[in-house]
Formats: sequence, C-alpha cells, structure tokens
Amino acid sequence: AILAECRLLRGCATGDAKATTGGDLPAEYVIHTVGPVWRGGGAGEPELLASCHRRSLEVARELGARSLAFPAISCGVYGYPVAEAARIAVATVREQAHGLDLVRFVLFNDETYDAFAAAI
Repeated sequence: AILAECRLLRGCATGDAKATTGGDLPAEYVIHTVGPVWRGGGAGEPELLASCHRRSLEVARELGARSLAFPAISCGVYGYPVAEAARIAVATVREQAHGLDLVRFVLFNDETYDAFAAAI
C-alpha cells in the first residue's frame, strides 16, 4: 500500500519530504525524504541534509504527529560521513523539533549509534 502511494507522490526532490499513510506499519504516517549523495561536501550536501530533517519535521507538524523517527539519512549507499551527518541531524532536530513530544534516531549499527550519541 505504501509503495502504491509513493507512486502518487510523483517523486521527491533532494532535501524535500512528503508523506504517505503508514500502510500496515504500526505508524499512522511515513515521511519520505531524499538525502544527498556525498560528493565531498562542496556540492551543497550539508544544506540538503539539514533540509531533509527540517522538511520532515515540518511535514510531521502539518500532519499533527507527536513523534518522529529518523534513520541516519544518506549514511548508507549515499556515502555521507556518519559523524558529520550526525552533527547536522542532531543540530537541525534541536533547532526545529518544537511541537513534537519525541524525536528518535533509529540507527543501524554501533558506529552510527556512537556518532549520533557523540553529537547529542
């Protein structure tokens, strides 16, 4: 169901965010965002990554969500350096999370967890 809804979104620009229902997941919504591919840091990657988090938080508030969970956006196949991504994600969430009761980072390994814990 979520994939069918994604097709109706007509894509999503890097740094933007759009929502679908949660389908069969135990969440009311899924907010989709497209992170930047790491190209060395000089192609606007930090601003685009911050925008992913900012726009996701904006969309969550528009939907009336009270909580939101983020993965380590762009840190997988997109190659974003984890420590730098963590600093950007944490700083953006700290600045922009007003109106939400809980924001979580759901991370896929110890290295990523450690980088986000250090940024917090």
